[in-house]
Amino acid sequence: MSLRQSPENRFLTASPGRLFAVTALPMIAIMGMNGILGIVDAFFLGQYVGADAMAAVGMTFPILMITIALSTLVGGGMSSLLARQLGAGNREEASATLAGAHGLALSIALVLIVLFCAGGRLFSIHLAGSDGSIADMVWVFLAISVAGTPIQFLLAVHADACRNEGHAGTMALMSLGVTLANIVLNSVLVARMELGVAGSALGTVLAQALGLTLLLVLRRLKADMLPLASLWRNRWTSRWQAIAILGAPLSLGFAGMALSAASVVVAMRFSASADYAKTIAAYGIATRIFGFAFLPSMAVGMAMQSIVGNNVGAGLYARSDATLRIAATTTLLYCAAVEGLLLSQGSALGAMFVADAAVIDDVGRILRIMAALYLFSGPVLVLGLYFQALGQPARAALLTLVKPVLLVPLMIGAAAILLGGNALWFAYPAADALAVVITVLVLWTAIKERGRAGIGIAATEVRP
Repeated sequence: MSLRQSPENRFLTASPGRLFAVTALPMIAIMGMNGILGIVDAFFLGQYVGADAMAAVGMTFPILMITIALSTLVGGGMSSLLARQLGAGNREEASATLAGAHGLALSIALVLIVLFCAGGRLFSIHLAGSDGSIADMVWVFLAISVAGTPIQFLLAVHADACRNEGHAGTMALMSLGVTLANIVLNSVLVARMELGVAGSALGTVLAQALGLTLLLVLRRLKADMLPLASLWRNRWTSRWQAIAILGAPLSLGFAGMALSAASVVVAMRFSASADYAKTIAAYGIATRIFGFAFLPSMAVGMAMQSIVGNNVGAGLYARSDATLRIAATTTLLYCAAVEGLLLSQGSALGAMFVADAAVIDDVGRILRIMAALYLFSGPVLVLGLYFQALGQPARAALLTLVKPVLLVPLMIGAAAILLGGNALWFAYPAADALAVVITVLVLWTAIKERGRAGIGIAATEVRP
């Protein structure tokens, strides 16, 4: 099949600034809706179930991050291939990539379910310690969440494919509907039916099922999208290695967040604090807030990735460079604004979730320390996603892995041992500072070798 790109691909023709706006804004809306859902979910748990439920869900955060990491492994790796294949006009290769992503997603989900069935109960007891009621809530929440991973992973695959096919606006409208449905479900299941953490997890799985159904219907109706029939014409075991390699950096970054969160839980347990449950509840609220704040940066990075991938696939490097500059500047300004809010209004944000004064004070203290250098996190993420879009997993790994996998866990352990449990939060700004140094070195190397191609492309094979 010819690699010549058809003129209908607007990723290659619209001005980079306008294209970035019309692609990023729907993605920000989608991510924002997901973030609002997490905030509303925490509100329902905090108001209708209590601090113990917040503590239980906070303890499950590392496992939930692992499921997000695995869905990103498939969706992100597929996205890197798919964008360049679509940019080069190779729809047959793109269809094969989409089919392979389905097989990999379902296989990983099956392994997760088997592992949880084998050891989930013991794991929940170990995680919660001596508190039996919290251990029960941890197990119920994880059981429902893990059972829903096939839906979660396939939703990630189809959402990433839809984004790379130029339908971010339609996805935003769907996301709004799904988020509203999830809020209604949580209201019914948690507030009215009093199902507690089970209602929260079940509401999320049902909303994800609705989202996947809507995306499948959209793919069936839109003639310019890869047809569903192509899934049955291609092997579901193809491209697994390429998808996994390209998806690994960002995926392991999310896994690193899980490792960092687990390090906090372990450090707090071994610090023998009398307020362990309250501090974990506060940390759970802080992770919700940081998760919500992170999503627009992720949306900007994903929008940039789609534009860069299509343009690099077509050899339009000036356009891909311009898109990178716009995305990095946007996230820098956004993260600076978020940092200002967290530093000045941390306790007020905590009061939105719980009424316990001790938990509210802890939320404010944790946010003020962790957000000290938050303004740099967006540009670092954008650069990592840029190199993933180019098919450069090594550089992407340096920018997305070193901080969460290596720097934060080591510094949390060192701070807890040397300074005590109350000081472990300083590990985050210290890791941010070192991540900035690494990013500057990687970017300097990429610019130095660019030649006549785009940033970091000179010695790289850009065709998928």
